[in-house]
Amino acid sequence: MPIDTVPFDTDVLISGAGAAGLALAIDLARRGIAFMLIEQKTQAFGGSRGKGIQLRTLEVFEDFGIADRLAAGGGAYPPIRSYRADGSFEETLMTEATAIPDAAEPYARPLMVAQFRTEAVLRERLAELEHAVQFGVSLVGFDEDDEGVSARIEGAGGDRRIRARYLVGTDGGRSFVRQALGIAFPGETLGVRALVADVRMDGLERRAWHRFQRGAAATQLMICPLMGTDIFQIQGPVPREGDLDLSPQTLTALVRERSGRNDIVVHAVSWSSVYVMNARLADRYRVGRVFLAGDAAHIHPPTGGQGLNTSVQDAYNLGWKLAAVLKGAPDLLLDTYEEERRPIAANMLGLSTRLLGEALDGPMRRNREVRQLDLHYRSSSLSRPGSADAPVLAGDRAPDAPCRGQAGQPTRLFTLYQGPHWTLLGPDAAHPPAARPGLRVVLVGERGDVIDEGGHILAAYGLQPEEWVLVRPDGYIAARFGSEGMGLSGIPCVGRHNG
Repeated sequence: MPIDTVPFDTDVLISGAGAAGLALAIDLARRGIAFMLIEQKTQAFGGSRGKGIQLRTLEVFEDFGIADRLAAGGGAYPPIRSYRADGSFEETLMTEATAIPDAAEPYARPLMVAQFRTEAVLRERLAELEHAVQFGVSLVGFDEDDEGVSARIEGAGGDRRIRARYLVGTDGGRSFVRQALGIAFPGETLGVRALVADVRMDGLERRAWHRFQRGAAATQLMICPLMGTDIFQIQGPVPREGDLDLSPQTLTALVRERSGRNDIVVHAVSWSSVYVMNARLADRYRVGRVFLAGDAAHIHPPTGGQGLNTSVQDAYNLGWKLAAVLKGAPDLLLDTYEEERRPIAANMLGLSTRLLGEALDGPMRRNREVRQLDLHYRSSSLSRPGSADAPVLAGDRAPDAPCRGQAGQPTRLFTLYQGPHWTLLGPDAAHPPAARPGLRVVLVGERGDVIDEGGHILAAYGLQPEEWVLVRPDGYIAARFGSEGMGLSGIPCVGRHNG
């Protein structure tokens, strides 16, 4: 049978069911796109490698309908308690004590959630959308052609051929997909080998993140209570060579040596890892019908809590674009995934590497740059610039704003944006465009859908009479234009091609 007549088993094959793969699956599921999500491990990841959820990712998770569920399974970051040699200590906060939500930014502080909890919540949401991970299934080979990808997978039932329109590798830093494509992964090994272990222990209170031997490159030790659990996470540098015993007894001895305290006892180890820190970025994110996302495309030191967040946002960017193209949008839309996300990852690698150097002797205070609210796509070919004097421009994150519905109920712009659609925001005096699939028109004003009684929409957007703001499905502004301007025709994936 000719390859172009072989029926497709699915639209998208996703290899790797970590945070990136799960986020992509959720986004495709809510858009009605057929996919398979496979994971070579036989069971879900049980560790806490990535535990920080930044503010922009919380907004993504709100769109997915799981922000409150995640918050219930975690908590706020505790203060950093740095011990001196004499046993005294000082405490500093990870974020400003006065940080509170505001109208445009509904989340003020990052959330600490153990990675196994985050991924469990994502799997729960996926189950609600009537999908599940296929564990114990490995991608072992694939070929692509003009029409799709022919993949070979192995599982308990033996080998199987899968025909998909697209393949996405979310299979981690040692990505099989990336290596099979021959994509270079340049960067640097940072010369730091570290251990991380999830343990149950006695001797330390859970109201602080404990830091011993601050400033000592070889012997600094961090012990963090994982909010929402009874587990502590131990982190610290270890010798660059040699095998390590990570038993409770050995970890107890290590903690006693570096803390100078005999009252701290590790009773059980639920997960542990020893790794060498790297900062690497894939040369390409796309080869034909195959894409990389998450750690398959970028790896970095854990400082700043950027990795899981960047991975989820990769998937959030790619999901709506895959759906749009599968529903008829131009294939060139998929090129904007690498165009938009690779520079974000490059900057993230630089940030986390810089923070690694500062973390050795610094206060570990994390300012706005780690929160990812200011990331933008202004230079993207998808962004249609309008007035340069507006509070937010094409390519910027679309701010939230509280408002009142015409029927009297309180609401927010994020509530109106929630879901897989585009949103066109404009004043009630403007003449709205004709209805089209996948586009929600929201008129602001006394005769509109919502009333800006607090002036928050005006403050956030600077919306002028006869001006429209088009918000993408991933919550970024695509365009600002007047009623006599370019209109929606300049955005090729709005309307009947919408995903």
